[in-house]
Amino acid sequence: MTEHKVEILTFEGCPNRARAIAFVDRVVAESRISATVEVVDVANPAQAVALRFLGSPTIRVGGVDIEPGAGERDDFALACRVYRTEAGLQGLPDPGLLELALAAELPA
Repeated sequence: MTEHKVEILTFEGCPNRARAIAFVDRVVAESRISATVEVVDVANPAQAVALRFLGSPTIRVGGVDIEPGAGERDDFALACRVYRTEAGLQGLPDPGLLELALAAELPA
């Protein structure tokens, strides 16, 4: 069985850091997909650019940001990130984005 990699890019002091880790752990567990979750600390603006960091938390599955269209963005910064959700702008994405990304990583 292939184990998938989920990354949570964040920075020390991010108000959504702990919530993002709990969110990813919960969605991965509920998906029943074998995945390794890694927290990546972004320390400075130069590292934010190098990692293509769109703000905290950034969640990637297999190296790809779970938010559609994120690959075309270039507003990399050591900052907080908000997601458009069914409830409006939030500090975490809708669970469906992570679920879709995990499912897309499954072999056909």
